[in-house]
Amino acid sequence: MAGLWGTPEQLRQLTEKLVGWESQGLTEGEVKFPERLKDELMETEYFRNHPERISLGEVNWERRYLTALYKHEEASRTVVLLSHFDTVAVHEYGDLAPLAYQPAELEKEFQKIKSEFKPEMQADLASGDYLFGRGIMDMKSGLAIHMALIERASLENWPVNILLMSVPDEEVNSAGMRYGVSKLLDLERQYGLEYVLFLNGEPVFAKSPGDESQYIYTGSIGKIMPSALFYGKETHAGEPLAGMTSSYLSTYLTRKMEWNPAFSETVHGEATPLPVTLTQGDMKEEYSVQTPYRAKALYNVFTMDRNAEDIMDIFEGLAKESAAECMGDYRALCKKVGMEPRFDEIRVIRYEELVEYAKEKFGLDYINRLIHDTLVDPERDVRDKSFHIADILLLNCQELTPGIVLLFAPPYYPAVNSSEDPFIEECVAHVTRDALERFDLELEQVHFFNGISDLSYVNYQDTSSGWVRYEKNTPVYGDPYSIPFQAMQQLKAPVLNIGPFGKDPHKRTERLHIKNAFEEIPEIIASLILHIGEDAD
Repeated sequence: MAGLWGTPEQLRQLTEKLVGWESQGLTEGEVKFPERLKDELMETEYFRNHPERISLGEVNWERRYLTALYKHEEASRTVVLLSHFDTVAVHEYGDLAPLAYQPAELEKEFQKIKSEFKPEMQADLASGDYLFGRGIMDMKSGLAIHMALIERASLENWPVNILLMSVPDEEVNSAGMRYGVSKLLDLERQYGLEYVLFLNGEPVFAKSPGDESQYIYTGSIGKIMPSALFYGKETHAGEPLAGMTSSYLSTYLTRKMEWNPAFSETVHGEATPLPVTLTQGDMKEEYSVQTPYRAKALYNVFTMDRNAEDIMDIFEGLAKESAAECMGDYRALCKKVGMEPRFDEIRVIRYEELVEYAKEKFGLDYINRLIHDTLVDPERDVRDKSFHIADILLLNCQELTPGIVLLFAPPYYPAVNSSEDPFIEECVAHVTRDALERFDLELEQVHFFNGISDLSYVNYQDTSSGWVRYEKNTPVYGDPYSIPFQAMQQLKAPVLNIGPFGKDPHKRTERLHIKNAFEEIPEIIASLILHIGEDAD
């Protein structure tokens, strides 16, 4: 095949070029990347002839996503290739951070310090089978493969449409994909497309340390963050039982949340990881002998079948149990020292209930002004804003304390799964057979991609009750953070993830298997897309 990226060596060079375009989340590099990507695609013959089929769409903070459409004039069936171009930071590289975007130079430096690495990394370094660098696995190699595929389709006149979409911000809040959903619907209408598959290119994630199996994924795990604002009762440190520290109160719920199997789900024989605490701490900003009376905690929960309403119900039940236990222990301590408890109960309140209470007390204008002033604060991220809004409301409704306010903090990734879709079953059979016959490569089906992905924002099948509960209990829901649930429901095509093999994403030893990324996976995906196009005849 002629063209810019038709050989393994050309594809490798393209991947290294994309890695060289630094694009850490929330940096200038992330802002500039899609324009550079557009310029690169415009070098192809097809997009020089059809420049109107490449576009950049606005996200936020000057960031943009890119779409590029190869349109066969007689085809409606369309495969959407999804990727993200943002990366995590490079702090863990230490003095080698400037080389994190230069795979060849980074490998040379790694050779000099190879004794620092674990035996598996040393062996991979010595083998010459891997490329190293930030984002080379997660996931600029996937983007490069998609670019090569869309060029090849245009040169060979494949009888199927291909829409490439690459977005920013996947590693933080997935704003790129959430904003891009409407563009997918617009393009569908504009060009008469029939989306038949959303194919992501995230790399293979190991199930356990040392796992070198290669997987394809027929779904993507969900992630939600139930969170709590704890409000105790302030007191002087010399009169500890005259109040209750938020630290003490928070430990009761955190102990119940951490590793709690009540949140576990098993679907298709695969289980969700147990919940953990991502953030916990008091909100006291200065030293004094006044006890801390406000604290926050943010918990990570993975999902497969459950929606936001299900998670909130479980969360609320555990919060009520923890509040009762904490109150019981407080009463016992008071009795032991011969004093009367200073309060009778610890309330558990959902954020939506707190808002309704504050509206009755202060009026809607007050609530709207409070929320607006917080949302426009550039110094706070969406998680901090979530707690701040709930905190101000509760500070002005202290008659509800001591208490625990339950809320959701962004981001939210709904689970998605297409394992039982007959079309996906056919795709899996084709891909696994093709990989084995052509490359002697065994690909194992996994039902949920465990690395979290932007596939969460297509093929949404939940009822409105689930997302309404999320909207009502997410303090920042609206302009700074929203999810296009209804639009996502319209993107009905099933999902699949096929990406290259690598190791150690988000570590300084992040690396990509050269043969798999530049020879095997591109051909396997090409065969699948051609198969989909031929099926339409």
